[in-house]
Order: sequence, then C-alpha cells, then structure tokens
Amino acid sequence: MSLRDPNPSNKNKPKRVAIVIANPATSSTTGWPVGFWWSELTHPYHAFHEAGYEVEVFSPAGGRCEADGMSDPRDASGYSASDLISMGFISTPGLAALVEKTKPVVEINAARFDAIVVAGGQAPMFAFDKALELQKKFVEFHEAGKIACALCHGVALLRYAKLSNGELLAKGKTVTGFANVEEDFADNAVWEMGALPRGKHLMPWRIEDELKKIGANFVQAGMWRGFAVRDGNLITGQQNFSGAETARLIIETLGR
Repeated sequence: MSLRDPNPSNKNKPKRVAIVIANPATSSTTGWPVGFWWSELTHPYHAFHEAGYEVEVFSPAGGRCEADGMSDPRDASGYSASDLISMGFISTPGLAALVEKTKPVVEINAARFDAIVVAGGQAPMFAFDKALELQKKFVEFHEAGKIACALCHGVALLRYAKLSNGELLAKGKTVTGFANVEEDFADNAVWEMGALPRGKHLMPWRIEDELKKIGANFVQAGMWRGFAVRDGNLITGQQNFSGAETARLIIETLGR
C-alpha cells in the first residue's frame, strides 16, 4: 500500500500523532496491577517533539493511566534508573498531566492526525481484546493510508484488529513485537526472584506465536535490541527499548 500525503494542501502544517497508552488493568496470570510502559510513551514523544510534530495522548477509556512499576526510573528495582527521558517527562508537570487526564480513543478524529501509535506495557495483553474502539480507530488509520503503529506488547492489538472486509489486518504483513526470547527471559527472571512459581508465565499468550498463527511474517532483531519494521503504512516496534527506533521510522516515512 502506498502512502498518500495526508496534508497535500499545506506542506507547512505540522504532522500530528495520536499516542495511545493502556488504561490500568489486572493481570489474570499474576493478579498484579498492570499498565503502560513509560519509555514507550516518552521516547516516541521526545522524538516527535524534536521533529516539530504535535502529539496528543489518548487511552482506550480515557482518564488517569498508570505505568508498570519497573518502567519508572524511580522504582526501587532500578530497572529503568538510566531512563533520563522518562524521568524528564515525569518531572515536567505539563507532560506528567497528559497521563493523568488522557482523552478516550473515541475522541480521535483520524482526519486530524497523520499517525496513531499504540504503546505497550503489560496491560494490553489483558485488555486489548475488549478495546473495540481502539481496534476500529487503528484500522481506520490503516485503511485511510495513514501510519498505524504498535509497539512492544501494544502489538497485542494486531491479534484482534480486523479490516472492513473481515480479514485480520496483520495477515500477510511483516511485523515485530515482544519476542518469545524476551518472554522467556522475563519468565525466568520472575522465577529466579521467586515472584512466580516456576512454569507459570507472566503473559497469558505470546505475541510472536499468535501473530504467526494468523499468517503474519514475524521478525525480530534479538533480545532487547532496538528494532522497528515497516510494511506499507503498518509500523511495529519490538519492545520497550525500541521507542526511539519506532518513532524515527515514522518520521522517515512522514517527513518533517
């Protein structure tokens, strides 16, 4: 599918991106509260801002969203302690407020935006099957020839998103997302910590396995490597270290 210029009459009009983060949810496998992942919002946001884009933040239901704890640079685990971009975002009142009062995806007017980006975190794996309005908006962008992008576990959306002809959007497409090798690493980490019994998985299903089942060509760059891939106007990013790569691919596609 070729991309058409979404703003053919005004080359000086800033590009606009709608970033969607997940609402709080509860893991059905662990019982833990789950949410979005900070770097999958903040790193694309930073890249788009640097490119002169306008960005708005949405969530499936709207309202206050909460991040997965380990994605917070202030978390006691120290997992994301070096994520200075997220720390800067969190520490800037005007930006932090975007997460406190997200707009519901039903309010996304696709005609106003050039791209939609669905961030990950753990919550999408437990909630995006019911996020029907988000599924519709994502397909609307794709069928309009605009960029439809999902990142990390946000790619879970592609298990459900169907085109207007009833076909799954991801069928026959080259995509990436949180890979099996990364799921194995995450499972082993929580087993070693004693946070879960050995053999019990963090996720209820795996993106790589399910997308292959529906006929997608799933590719990945290796564990924890920043990676994004474009197939027409569908762009996907591998995991939480791929936010900048994903945003750059969108910027290369849309221009400035």
